[in-house]
Amino acid sequence: MFPTTIAGSLPKPSWLAEPDRLWAPWRLSGAELAAAKLDATLLAIKLQEDAGLDMVGDGEQSRQHFVHGFLERVAGIDFEHKVEIGIRNNRYKAMVPTVTGALRLDGRVHEPEARHARAHTTRKLKFTLPGPMTIVDTIADQHYGDRVKLAFAFADALNAEARALERDGVDVIQFDEPAFNVYMEDATSWGIEALHRAIDGLSCTTAVHICYGYGIKANLDWKATLGGEWRQYEKIFPALAASRLDQVSVECRNAKAPMSLLSLLEGKDVLVGVIDVASDEVETPEQVAATIEAAMKYVPKQRIVACTNCGMAPMRRDIAQAKLAALGKGAALARARL
Repeated sequence: MFPTTIAGSLPKPSWLAEPDRLWAPWRLSGAELAAAKLDATLLAIKLQEDAGLDMVGDGEQSRQHFVHGFLERVAGIDFEHKVEIGIRNNRYKAMVPTVTGALRLDGRVHEPEARHARAHTTRKLKFTLPGPMTIVDTIADQHYGDRVKLAFAFADALNAEARALERDGVDVIQFDEPAFNVYMEDATSWGIEALHRAIDGLSCTTAVHICYGYGIKANLDWKATLGGEWRQYEKIFPALAASRLDQVSVECRNAKAPMSLLSLLEGKDVLVGVIDVASDEVETPEQVAATIEAAMKYVPKQRIVACTNCGMAPMRRDIAQAKLAALGKGAALARARL
Protein backbone atom coordinates (compact mmCIF):
# COMPACT_ATOMS: atom_id res chain seq x y z
CA MET A 1 0.00 0.00 0.00
CA PHE A 2 1.16 3.54 -0.85
CA PRO A 3 4.11 2.58 -3.08
CA THR A 4 6.57 5.42 -3.66
CA THR A 5 8.21 6.98 -6.72
CA ILE A 6 9.42 10.30 -8.11
CA ALA A 7 7.80 12.42 -10.81
CA GLY A 8 10.92 12.32 -12.96
CA SER A 9 14.07 14.41 -12.67
CA LEU A 10 16.62 14.69 -9.89
CA PRO A 11 19.43 17.26 -9.56
CA LYS A 12 22.57 16.40 -11.50
CA PRO A 13 25.96 16.07 -9.78
CA SER A 14 28.11 19.17 -10.11
CA TRP A 15 30.74 17.20 -12.02
CA LEU A 16 28.14 16.43 -14.73
CA ALA A 17 26.35 19.75 -15.20
CA GLU A 18 26.11 23.20 -13.69
CA PRO A 19 24.00 22.84 -10.53
CA ASP A 20 20.76 24.51 -9.43
CA ARG A 21 19.39 25.46 -12.85
CA LEU A 22 17.36 24.22 -15.80
CA TRP A 23 19.02 23.69 -19.19
CA ALA A 24 22.27 23.36 -17.23
CA PRO A 25 25.34 23.17 -19.52
CA TRP A 26 27.26 19.89 -19.51
CA ARG A 27 30.72 20.01 -17.96
CA LEU A 28 32.12 17.19 -20.10
CA SER A 29 31.92 16.16 -23.73
CA GLY A 30 32.25 13.17 -26.03
CA ALA A 31 32.95 9.76 -24.52
CA GLU A 32 33.59 11.26 -21.09
CA LEU A 33 30.12 12.82 -21.07
CA ALA A 34 28.46 9.58 -22.18
CA ALA A 35 30.18 7.65 -19.37
CA ALA A 36 29.41 10.34 -16.81
CA LYS A 37 25.71 10.26 -17.69
CA LEU A 38 25.58 6.56 -16.89
CA ASP A 39 27.52 7.08 -13.67
CA ALA A 40 25.00 9.74 -12.63
CA THR A 41 22.13 7.42 -13.57
CA LEU A 42 23.51 4.73 -11.28
CA LEU A 43 23.92 7.27 -8.47
CA ALA A 44 20.32 8.48 -8.91
CA ILE A 45 19.04 4.91 -8.61
CA LYS A 46 21.12 4.32 -5.47
CA LEU A 47 19.77 7.49 -3.84
CA GLN A 48 16.19 6.40 -4.51
CA GLU A 49 16.81 2.89 -3.23
CA ASP A 50 18.48 4.24 -0.08
CA ALA A 51 15.39 6.40 0.50
CA GLY A 52 13.25 3.27 0.36
CA LEU A 53 11.40 4.13 -2.84
CA ASP A 54 9.54 1.24 -4.41
CA MET A 55 9.72 2.34 -8.05
CA VAL A 56 12.88 4.06 -9.25
CA GLY A 57 13.83 6.06 -12.32
CA ASP A 58 16.94 7.32 -14.09
CA GLY A 59 16.45 10.81 -12.63
CA GLU A 60 16.72 12.15 -16.21
CA GLN A 61 20.47 12.40 -15.68
CA SER A 62 21.23 12.01 -19.39
CA ARG A 63 19.00 14.89 -20.49
CA GLN A 64 19.76 18.58 -20.38
CA HIS A 65 15.99 19.26 -20.41
CA PHE A 66 13.03 16.91 -20.17
CA VAL A 67 11.74 17.94 -23.62
CA HIS A 68 14.88 18.71 -25.57
CA GLY A 69 16.57 15.53 -24.34
CA PHE A 70 14.12 13.62 -26.51
CA LEU A 71 14.18 16.02 -29.46
CA GLU A 72 17.92 15.63 -29.96
CA ARG A 73 17.31 12.27 -31.64
CA VAL A 74 14.40 13.31 -33.87
CA ALA A 75 15.20 14.03 -37.51
CA GLY A 76 13.55 17.10 -39.04
CA ILE A 77 14.60 19.46 -36.23
CA ASP A 78 17.22 22.21 -36.54
CA PHE A 79 19.16 22.64 -33.29
CA GLU A 80 21.82 24.83 -34.87
CA HIS A 81 19.64 27.92 -35.25
CA LYS A 82 17.54 28.26 -32.10
CA VAL A 83 14.89 30.94 -31.76
CA GLU A 84 13.31 32.55 -28.72
CA ILE A 85 9.61 31.85 -28.14
CA GLY A 86 7.14 32.20 -25.31
CA ILE A 87 6.11 28.83 -23.88
CA ARG A 88 3.27 27.76 -21.56
CA ASN A 89 1.09 30.56 -22.96
CA ASN A 90 3.99 33.02 -22.80
CA ARG A 91 4.61 32.34 -19.11
CA TYR A 92 8.31 32.55 -19.87
CA LYS A 93 10.65 32.61 -22.86
CA ALA A 94 13.11 29.97 -23.97
CA MET A 95 15.56 29.37 -26.79
CA VAL A 96 14.20 26.41 -28.75
CA PRO A 97 15.00 24.44 -31.92
CA THR A 98 12.81 24.56 -35.01
CA VAL A 99 10.91 21.88 -36.92
CA THR A 100 12.11 22.25 -40.52
CA GLY A 101 10.98 18.96 -42.10
CA ALA A 102 9.02 15.77 -41.64
CA LEU A 103 9.66 14.29 -38.19
CA ARG A 104 11.25 10.87 -37.85
CA LEU A 105 12.91 9.14 -34.91
CA ASP A 106 16.60 8.81 -35.73
CA GLY A 107 17.37 5.53 -33.97
CA ARG A 108 16.99 5.09 -30.21
CA VAL A 109 16.87 7.99 -27.76
CA HIS A 110 17.21 6.62 -24.23
CA GLU A 111 18.51 3.08 -24.74
CA PRO A 112 21.85 3.48 -22.88
CA GLU A 113 20.41 4.90 -19.65
CA ALA A 114 17.30 2.70 -19.72
CA ARG A 115 19.30 -0.50 -20.07
CA HIS A 116 21.88 0.71 -17.54
CA ALA A 117 19.13 1.44 -15.04
CA ARG A 118 17.42 -1.90 -15.66
CA ALA A 119 20.70 -3.77 -15.16
CA HIS A 120 21.36 -2.10 -11.81
CA THR A 121 18.08 -2.35 -9.93
CA THR A 122 15.69 -5.15 -9.10
CA ARG A 123 12.92 -2.70 -8.29
CA LYS A 124 10.24 -1.58 -10.69
CA LEU A 125 11.66 0.87 -13.22
CA LYS A 126 9.85 3.98 -14.38
CA PHE A 127 10.87 6.08 -17.35
CA THR A 128 9.59 9.49 -18.39
CA LEU A 129 9.04 11.01 -21.81
CA PRO A 130 7.68 14.45 -22.75
CA GLY A 131 4.06 14.47 -23.87
CA PRO A 132 3.14 15.50 -27.44
CA MET A 133 1.31 18.71 -26.47
CA THR A 134 4.13 19.87 -24.21
CA ILE A 135 6.68 19.21 -26.97
CA VAL A 136 4.62 21.29 -29.41
CA ASP A 137 4.60 24.10 -26.85
CA THR A 138 8.40 23.91 -26.42
CA ILE A 139 9.51 24.08 -30.06
CA ALA A 140 9.17 26.39 -33.09
CA ASP A 141 7.51 25.08 -36.26
CA GLN A 142 8.34 26.00 -39.83
CA HIS A 143 7.04 22.84 -41.50
CA TYR A 144 3.68 21.49 -40.34
CA GLY A 145 1.84 24.76 -39.74
CA ASP A 146 -0.69 22.98 -37.53
CA ARG A 147 -0.25 22.20 -33.83
CA VAL A 148 -2.42 19.07 -33.97
CA LYS A 149 -0.58 17.56 -36.95
CA LEU A 150 2.71 18.39 -35.28
CA ALA A 151 1.61 16.78 -32.02
CA PHE A 152 0.57 13.55 -33.72
CA ALA A 153 3.86 13.41 -35.62
CA PHE A 154 5.67 13.66 -32.30
CA ALA A 155 3.31 11.06 -30.83
CA ASP A 156 4.43 8.57 -33.47
CA ALA A 157 8.08 9.20 -32.60
CA LEU A 158 7.32 8.89 -28.89
CA ASN A 159 5.48 5.63 -29.49
CA ALA A 160 8.46 4.11 -31.27
CA GLU A 161 10.75 4.97 -28.34
CA ALA A 162 8.16 3.88 -25.75
CA ARG A 163 7.78 0.46 -27.35
CA ALA A 164 11.57 0.06 -27.34
CA LEU A 165 11.75 1.14 -23.68
CA GLU A 166 9.23 -1.54 -22.81
CA ARG A 167 11.46 -4.10 -24.54
CA ASP A 168 14.36 -2.75 -22.46
CA GLY A 169 12.47 -3.84 -19.34
CA VAL A 170 10.81 -0.59 -18.26
CA ASP A 171 7.73 -1.25 -16.09
CA VAL A 172 6.07 2.19 -16.22
CA ILE A 173 6.28 4.81 -18.97
CA GLN A 174 5.10 8.28 -18.00
CA PHE A 175 4.41 11.16 -20.36
CA ASP A 176 4.91 14.64 -18.91
CA GLU A 177 2.21 17.12 -19.93
CA PRO A 178 2.47 20.35 -17.89
CA ALA A 179 0.90 22.08 -20.90
CA PHE A 180 -2.41 20.38 -20.00
CA ASN A 181 -2.81 22.87 -17.15
CA VAL A 182 -2.43 25.78 -19.56
CA TYR A 183 -4.37 24.74 -22.66
CA MET A 184 -7.28 22.91 -21.06
CA GLU A 185 -9.56 22.91 -24.12
CA ASP A 186 -6.80 21.61 -26.37
CA ALA A 187 -5.95 18.96 -23.80
CA THR A 188 -9.44 17.51 -23.96
CA SER A 189 -10.02 18.03 -27.69
CA TRP A 190 -6.77 16.54 -29.02
CA GLY A 191 -4.08 16.32 -26.31
CA ILE A 192 -5.35 13.08 -24.79
CA GLU A 193 -5.83 11.52 -28.23
CA ALA A 194 -2.21 12.37 -29.01
CA LEU A 195 -1.24 10.52 -25.83
CA HIS A 196 -3.33 7.56 -26.96
CA ARG A 197 -1.25 7.51 -30.16
CA ALA A 198 1.93 7.63 -28.04
CA ILE A 199 0.90 4.63 -25.88
CA ASP A 200 -0.49 2.53 -28.74
CA GLY A 201 0.58 -1.09 -28.46
CA LEU A 202 2.13 -0.81 -24.99
CA SER A 203 1.38 -3.47 -22.39
CA CYS A 204 3.38 -1.87 -19.56
CA THR A 205 1.80 0.60 -17.14
CA THR A 206 1.25 4.05 -18.67
CA ALA A 207 1.01 7.36 -16.84
CA VAL A 208 0.64 11.07 -17.48
CA HIS A 209 2.15 13.74 -15.24
CA ILE A 210 0.36 17.07 -14.89
CA CYS A 211 1.45 19.81 -12.53
CA TYR A 212 1.97 23.53 -12.13
CA GLY A 213 5.63 23.33 -13.09
CA TYR A 214 9.13 23.31 -11.67
CA GLY A 215 9.94 25.48 -8.68
CA ILE A 216 11.36 28.30 -10.81
CA LYS A 217 10.49 32.00 -10.60
CA ALA A 218 8.35 32.10 -13.74
CA ASN A 219 6.14 29.32 -12.41
CA LEU A 220 5.94 30.79 -8.92
CA ASP A 221 4.91 34.16 -10.39
CA TRP A 222 2.25 32.44 -12.50
CA LYS A 223 0.85 30.55 -9.53
CA ALA A 224 0.50 33.85 -7.68
CA THR A 225 -1.97 34.97 -10.37
CA LEU A 226 -4.23 31.92 -10.05
CA GLY A 227 -6.06 33.09 -6.95
CA GLY A 228 -6.81 31.28 -3.75
CA GLU A 229 -8.11 28.13 -5.42
CA TRP A 230 -6.63 26.42 -8.49
CA ARG A 231 -9.28 24.59 -10.53
CA GLN A 232 -7.43 23.80 -13.78
CA TYR A 233 -7.55 20.09 -12.94
CA GLU A 234 -11.35 20.22 -12.86
CA LYS A 235 -11.47 20.81 -16.62
CA ILE A 236 -9.23 17.93 -17.63
CA PHE A 237 -9.62 15.22 -14.97
CA PRO A 238 -12.94 13.82 -16.32
CA ALA A 239 -11.37 13.34 -19.75
CA LEU A 240 -8.31 11.70 -18.20
CA ALA A 241 -10.56 9.40 -16.18
CA ALA A 242 -12.10 8.26 -19.46
CA SER A 243 -8.71 7.84 -21.14
CA ARG A 244 -6.71 4.65 -21.74
CA LEU A 245 -3.87 5.78 -19.47
CA ASP A 246 -3.42 3.83 -16.24
CA GLN A 247 -2.07 6.51 -13.89
CA VAL A 248 -2.26 10.27 -13.37
CA SER A 249 0.46 12.16 -11.49
CA VAL A 250 -0.62 15.45 -9.88
CA GLU A 251 0.65 18.19 -7.57
CA CYS A 252 -0.88 18.10 -4.08
CA ARG A 253 1.59 19.22 -1.40
CA ASN A 254 1.23 22.98 -0.79
CA ALA A 255 -0.95 23.26 -3.89
CA LYS A 256 -4.10 25.34 -3.90
CA ALA A 257 -5.88 22.82 -6.09
CA PRO A 258 -8.76 21.40 -4.00
CA MET A 259 -7.97 17.84 -2.99
CA SER A 260 -11.60 16.96 -3.70
CA LEU A 261 -10.87 17.20 -7.45
CA LEU A 262 -9.01 13.89 -7.17
CA SER A 263 -12.40 12.18 -7.02
CA LEU A 264 -12.78 13.07 -10.72
CA LEU A 265 -10.03 10.54 -11.52
CA GLU A 266 -12.19 7.55 -10.65
CA GLY A 267 -10.70 4.30 -11.92
CA LYS A 268 -7.13 5.59 -12.18
CA ASP A 269 -4.12 5.11 -9.98
CA VAL A 270 -3.23 8.56 -8.66
CA LEU A 271 0.38 9.57 -8.06
CA VAL A 272 -0.25 11.99 -5.22
CA GLY A 273 2.39 14.71 -5.00
CA VAL A 274 3.35 14.71 -1.32
CA ILE A 275 6.70 16.51 -1.76
CA ASP A 276 6.82 20.21 -2.69
CA VAL A 277 9.53 20.87 -5.29
CA ALA A 278 9.03 24.65 -5.14
CA SER A 279 10.25 24.94 -1.55
CA ASP A 280 13.56 24.12 0.12
CA GLU A 281 11.73 23.22 3.34
CA VAL A 282 12.04 19.48 3.82
CA GLU A 283 8.79 17.75 4.66
CA THR A 284 8.54 15.65 7.80
CA PRO A 285 7.33 12.05 7.55
CA GLU A 286 4.23 13.17 9.47
CA GLN A 287 3.44 15.80 6.82
CA VAL A 288 3.85 13.26 4.03
CA ALA A 289 1.55 10.83 5.82
CA ALA A 290 -0.99 13.62 6.39
CA THR A 291 -1.12 14.42 2.65
CA ILE A 292 -1.66 10.75 1.86
CA GLU A 293 -4.43 10.58 4.45
CA ALA A 294 -6.11 13.66 2.97
CA ALA A 295 -6.04 12.06 -0.49
CA MET A 296 -7.71 8.92 0.90
CA LYS A 297 -10.94 10.86 1.27
CA TYR A 298 -11.20 11.02 -2.52
CA VAL A 299 -9.03 8.17 -3.88
CA PRO A 300 -9.23 4.51 -2.78
CA LYS A 301 -6.14 3.77 -0.73
CA GLN A 302 -5.12 0.89 -2.99
CA ARG A 303 -4.92 3.38 -5.90
CA ILE A 304 -2.63 5.92 -4.16
CA VAL A 305 1.03 6.16 -5.09
CA ALA A 306 3.11 8.64 -3.06
CA CYS A 307 5.16 10.86 -5.35
CA THR A 308 6.88 14.23 -5.72
CA ASN A 309 4.90 17.17 -7.08
CA CYS A 310 7.17 17.55 -10.09
CA GLY A 311 10.77 17.09 -11.13
CA MET A 312 13.62 18.20 -8.86
CA ALA A 313 16.16 19.15 -11.56
CA PRO A 314 16.70 22.79 -10.43
CA MET A 315 16.89 21.92 -6.72
CA ARG A 316 19.96 21.66 -4.49
CA ARG A 317 21.07 18.04 -4.32
CA ASP A 318 21.25 17.86 -0.54
CA ILE A 319 17.69 19.17 -0.20
CA ALA A 320 16.40 16.81 -2.89
CA GLN A 321 18.06 13.87 -1.13
CA ALA A 322 16.46 14.85 2.19
CA LYS A 323 13.08 15.12 0.50
CA LEU A 324 13.49 11.64 -0.99
CA ALA A 325 14.14 10.29 2.50
CA ALA A 326 11.03 12.06 3.80
CA LEU A 327 8.99 10.53 0.98
CA GLY A 328 10.10 7.01 1.88
CA LYS A 329 9.65 7.47 5.63
CA GLY A 330 6.34 9.27 5.26
CA ALA A 331 4.82 6.52 3.13
CA ALA A 332 6.03 3.91 5.61
CA LEU A 333 4.41 5.88 8.42
CA ALA A 334 1.17 6.10 6.45
CA ARG A 335 1.20 2.32 5.92
CA ALA A 336 1.63 1.76 9.65
CA ARG A 337 -1.18 4.16 10.53
CA LEU A 338 -3.68 3.50 7.77
